[in-house]
Amino acid sequence: MQFKHPELLYALLLLIIPIIVHLFQLRRFKKVEFTNVQFLKNITLQTRKSSQLKKWLTLLTRLLLLACAIIAFAQPYISKSSSYKTKSETVIYLDNSFSMQAKGSNGTLLNSAIQDIIEHIDENEKITFFTNNSYKPNTTVKALKNELIQLSNSPNQITYDAALLKGKNAFSKDKSTLKNLVLISDFQQHNNAFNTVTDSSIQLKLVQLKPVNNYNVAIDSAYISKTNAENIELSVTIKNSGNPIDNLPVSLYNDDNLVAKSSVSSTENVSVVFTLPFNQMFNGKLSIEDAGLTYDNTLFFNLDKSETIKVLSINEADDTFLKKIYTDDEFSYTSYKLNELDYNIISSQNLIVLNEIKNIPNSLTTALKAFTDDGGTLLIIPSGNSELSSYNQLFRNYNISTFNATTPEEKKITSIQFSHPLLTNVFDKKISNFQYPKTNKRYVFSGPSGASVLNFEDSTPFLTQNENLYTFTAALNEDNSNFKNSPLIVPVLYNIGKQSLKLSQLYYTIGKENKIDINTKLQQDDILKLGNENNASIPLQQTFTNKVELITNEYPEKAGIIPVMNKNEVLKQLSFNYNRTESDLYYHDLESIESLNVTKSVASAINDIKSATNVNELWKWFVIFALAFLIIEMLILKYFK
Repeated sequence: MQFKHPELLYALLLLIIPIIVHLFQLRRFKKVEFTNVQFLKNITLQTRKSSQLKKWLTLLTRLLLLACAIIAFAQPYISKSSSYKTKSETVIYLDNSFSMQAKGSNGTLLNSAIQDIIEHIDENEKITFFTNNSYKPNTTVKALKNELIQLSNSPNQITYDAALLKGKNAFSKDKSTLKNLVLISDFQQHNNAFNTVTDSSIQLKLVQLKPVNNYNVAIDSAYISKTNAENIELSVTIKNSGNPIDNLPVSLYNDDNLVAKSSVSSTENVSVVFTLPFNQMFNGKLSIEDAGLTYDNTLFFNLDKSETIKVLSINEADDTFLKKIYTDDEFSYTSYKLNELDYNIISSQNLIVLNEIKNIPNSLTTALKAFTDDGGTLLIIPSGNSELSSYNQLFRNYNISTFNATTPEEKKITSIQFSHPLLTNVFDKKISNFQYPKTNKRYVFSGPSGASVLNFEDSTPFLTQNENLYTFTAALNEDNSNFKNSPLIVPVLYNIGKQSLKLSQLYYTIGKENKIDINTKLQQDDILKLGNENNASIPLQQTFTNKVELITNEYPEKAGIIPVMNKNEVLKQLSFNYNRTESDLYYHDLESIESLNVTKSVASAINDIKSATNVNELWKWFVIFALAFLIIEMLILKYFK
């Protein structure tokens, strides 16, 4: 037992005073002669004995009463642990990701956690509090209360390792303090194991909140599965992570108008197909009704009229194969011979193809470098008899290796980089048995030349990419190569053309970096905005001659269809949706990891922290004892004869 005010215990010395008073009150009895009757002697002896016992009992109760009163003022207590005198720091991470919308026994997991924090943490206690999208150091629950009540779900969730590291960095460098780190989450699985590095200086407490059920149905994705001259088939994937679903309605809206409705039944994943008109504006919204998570019940998308990609071919060879690939339905193809080229149209193109030019003039080299610096894409198909000095001068402008002399030997093109963006969705599977194209004569780079797309059998490159410069190392005419007859030529050249202007996707994901090309010309000092006049933001953007590249990441914060505006003019509509990774309600089994301190409620974790520094105060008991002895003394004086 210890005391908050031990100096008051010196007052116990005052207990000697009632003892002295009691002793001085012992009187000597004066003898009075009386008739010597035995009966009276016995009465006198009994009265004197009972009087002495009463006085000693009264003295004892008074001493105990005063002692208890003095000890009560000294405030005795018993500590629950050895850390009761240690200053403590508390850091709390609250996961406010979308999976915390799941229903618990007292509402959503997020709301029940917030309620426990407000109720069980002293409102003036200093804490550091952070979520997936906010950080509040050295604050109090009283200061955070309104913000906690209004806390909404975040589309982005930091990893548990990042939350742990961020929490550890929030503590002071004072080694004498007791550091408590509380991670509150449902600890949803995200294709990686839950790993924590133990730190003896930090008391880690994990609060795993579990929903009442793990059932959820979500709109996972939407994509164009088939296109023809009149219609587009939109395939929608519905993901089910719970009980089998029967006749789940799926609604399709154009703006706010319901245009189609279908229903699905499935135990796991299923697709539903909607037919839409080709080449028409469509501001789409897909919707389902589900009792699980609500954020993934809606998916926005946009279909725009096709934008024409401008392709310029500068030729000294036959360009028939280019005309067949860059057709009028998607491309605006223009062809010039080198000696007839109009340099004024170069800056307005998206893709320029040098088709087997023998000698690249310096003026064209300068114009092409300015064109690519302005965001354009250049494709080089060398001639079999190229003036290497002119080609190498162009390559030096891009800081890549130069061509060596031609190598007159037949080589097959055997290596396909399936992971390259040009070929990502071209093949259903990697091809091992393929009729490989070949060349009779080729150029070899003197060193590294960028990312390889297609390689020869000796691993030297046939087609390379360096940012927005694509280079073949051999002529494609029929005398030198049969590549024109290969099934590779169409997807390779077509995708180079398509990627020269990043056309809008159906939708973009909030929280990921998205690069979006807007085909427009801006005046000086003009900027593009996302959103309407009342709620607009300015994304990162880079302006080129014929387009503006927008870069989005955290914005917009809410899913929906957002207009792209230049002043008061709406240039385009873009759709943004939340990431669907939170839709699968599968959780880590933390209780099976022995080294972790896991609880199921925020209240118990907070109470554990309090108990480490709390004490059992005993002063109330001593006040009760003092009152009890006072009552005992009164009873003795009244009833003890």
